[in-house]
Amino acid sequence: MPGSTDAGAGTAMAALDTVQRCPREAIAIAQRVLAASTADDDERSTADRAIGLALRELNDLPGALRHLRRAVRTAGTARTRALAQMSLGYVLANAGRTAAALRAVTDALPQLTGADAGRARMQRGVVLHYRGRYDEAVRDYGHAIDIAQRDGDLLLEARARNNRGLLNAHRGTVGGADDLSRAAAVFHGLGLDLAAADARWNGGIAAGRRGDIAAALRCFADVGEEYRRLAVPRPALLLDRVELLLSVPLVDEAVQVAAVAIRELRRRGMASDLAEALLAQARAALLAGDLDTATAAAAAARTRFRRQGRRTWAAFARHVELRAEFRRGTRSPALFTAMVRTADQLDATGWPDPALITRIDAGLLAAATGRTDRAMELFGRAARARGRGTAPRRAQGWYALALSRRLSGDESGAARALRRGLAVLDRHRTSLGATELRAHSGAYGQELAAEGLDVAVRAGAPARVLAWSERWRANTLRMRSALPPDDPELVATLAELRMVSGLLEDAVLADRPVRALRGRQARLEHRIRDLARRMPGGSEVVAPPTVDALAERLGSRVLVELVAHGDRLRAVLVRDGRVSLHDLGPLAEAAKLVRWHRFGLRRLITTGDSAAAQAGAAHAAAALDRQLFDPVRRRLADRPLVVVPVGELHAVGWAELPTCAGRAVTVAPSATVWLGADRREAATGPPVLASGPRLPAGQAEVRRLARVLPGAQLLTGADATADALTRALDGAGLVHIAAHGTFRADNPQFSTLELAGGPLFAYEWERVARPPGCVVLSACESGLTGIRPGDEVMGFAAVLLALGTRCLIATVLPVPADPTTALMLDLHRRMRAGARPAHALAEAQQAFVAAGDGTARATAAAFVCLGAG
Repeated sequence: MPGSTDAGAGTAMAALDTVQRCPREAIAIAQRVLAASTADDDERSTADRAIGLALRELNDLPGALRHLRRAVRTAGTARTRALAQMSLGYVLANAGRTAAALRAVTDALPQLTGADAGRARMQRGVVLHYRGRYDEAVRDYGHAIDIAQRDGDLLLEARARNNRGLLNAHRGTVGGADDLSRAAAVFHGLGLDLAAADARWNGGIAAGRRGDIAAALRCFADVGEEYRRLAVPRPALLLDRVELLLSVPLVDEAVQVAAVAIRELRRRGMASDLAEALLAQARAALLAGDLDTATAAAAAARTRFRRQGRRTWAAFARHVELRAEFRRGTRSPALFTAMVRTADQLDATGWPDPALITRIDAGLLAAATGRTDRAMELFGRAARARGRGTAPRRAQGWYALALSRRLSGDESGAARALRRGLAVLDRHRTSLGATELRAHSGAYGQELAAEGLDVAVRAGAPARVLAWSERWRANTLRMRSALPPDDPELVATLAELRMVSGLLEDAVLADRPVRALRGRQARLEHRIRDLARRMPGGSEVVAPPTVDALAERLGSRVLVELVAHGDRLRAVLVRDGRVSLHDLGPLAEAAKLVRWHRFGLRRLITTGDSAAAQAGAAHAAAALDRQLFDPVRRRLADRPLVVVPVGELHAVGWAELPTCAGRAVTVAPSATVWLGADRREAATGPPVLASGPRLPAGQAEVRRLARVLPGAQLLTGADATADALTRALDGAGLVHIAAHGTFRADNPQFSTLELAGGPLFAYEWERVARPPGCVVLSACESGLTGIRPGDEVMGFAAVLLALGTRCLIATVLPVPADPTTALMLDLHRRMRAGARPAHALAEAQQAFVAAGDGTARATAAAFVCLGAG
């Protein structure tokens, strides 16, 4: 072996020390060592080890393994070879080869002493962590920390604390957050920016695991920016983002992010993380109702986990397969046996949440097949979770208790348990500041609310059916958005998105390439979602109203609240202080008729006044009308209606239905929201009239309206910007906007109204301090809403109602410009004369239809009165 040089050894160690600070610089330093003819075997081994670890940081696992194997082969001393083996074991674990990884690190341990032994202990902890041997991993991390503290090795202590903190965060045990914050502080003090960022990211994981979604999102957004600054790719961190998205749950986005993660991890050969990404894809698909994808992805993940010796993870994947099979309707003894076995495996290996869900499913299967005693046993065990863990976990525990009480015949006790579970989720929702998070979190209450509704329906208790329907309907609109008016980064990013969206629109119209602009738009939208989601919570949820409270405000009006009960559509009516329950037939049939009706109206608008189009729309309207109103027609008489839709019925053009034609109809997301809006004093500031670009009829419309509404503030042409309109909204008594609108089904908060200088986004109106009293939007589909679990609504209508706007008149279909202007002029004249908005709209629609053709009918039907008309 050639003689060693202090300079060469120092340079090789410098490369190793630089890995966590700047991987690319570490590679450059190590390559200089390898190029030097004076370097000895240990120096070359150390340099190859530094390159291998740096390539691991840059996610090049094949390259990392190649250099680390060479480091083992070329080492000149037993210590240097053992250190290289230790690092090789770490990267083998990353590549999914955990058995080989454990052998490599365990073989290295006897050759090492002091801090070296501490590092090997820590690396073995990592491998044990991958294999699901969590207690052994925690012990090895603890030994490494003890050695580091004895030797004063801050770097080793920080690394071991980071790993132990992450493991404890995943297990839900105490101390994880303290370990992670201490590790981040040490890394930062040592100037290791990348390692500090990793520890802070792990802190975000810990926050998400304990249910603090807002804190986790803030952390991920901030650390994501740090990774971009350091120019270090972290595709495996997409898995943590999927986990957080599923915890809300933001299902559609989780599906997309999981697909990106699979593609990136497969490309980089990161086998261990790829198996976890397949599991994440399976879980997201299961929540999305895509049972085939859930089964296939979970089976692929389970095969990989078993091949990698990760039996704990394989049990988690099996849990997803079994849930998908249960949702398909399978109720076999074999499925029951597999569920019970898998739940026990998950509990034994540190996955309590999937174990809880699997156990509840097994109990439901047992109850469905007549095995009542076994079901009671499973529900009883699952019910223990109601006293500990995250809010969704505790709620599931209350759900299990309710199921056991129903099996024993204690319906009132079951209802009490369900209310306790929903109260837990209410408190959880108030911790979520962003409207989007609150809306999506409604998924957690579906099972509990549906069970409570079933108890009330089977008891034949209409008032209780109404209470349960309201208990988990449109809860987001009971809480003021937490989006603050003074977040400069969010304001600036929205302004940039507005500019890019304008450029994109211009490019599309001019037939120029748009790929780069679309990519930039997507990145900005992603950033805005992150910024908006991390806002703090703190609002309270308003309790559902009593029948007496509703009756007092309804007066002569009749409340018709539509309710989904299994596969049936039901209606709860409140009239003159009395409440009644009615079966309206199959829910799927009503949804189908809504789609046919909307198709017929669109055809009338787009193809003109053809006999076939008129007949198609009229037929669908009559059929939908019969299903919804025949069972309750005698009770409705000719009274004004307050309608609370469900699911797809939020998009109905009510004025086209024979029962509603000429009748004042107010549509509300819930009876609670309607009551709050009806009690609210409307703002009394001067009217605001605004029109957007590329709509000459809109400018003419608002100028003609200015003659009907003297003293109105007029915003047209270059003056009608998003900022100007947002300022004008503040405290206005009446706002009318004639502009092109776009509804975004993928994220309704990005729905837009086209204005001078770029679009106005639904997100932006959440910053208005004093909401306008009444808003009229004559833009296409401006009244459409995105429906999330719990009949949570998102979009312009939801934002305005959540702000405190009393009434919104908007469209649920595209509308032609010229007929719309005539209808709007008549509407405003009637409101100016003192008619309430719902009455004014109904009268204007009836007069408009009587004087027009089929297109006029469809145009009139497109407008609905939302809120409290």
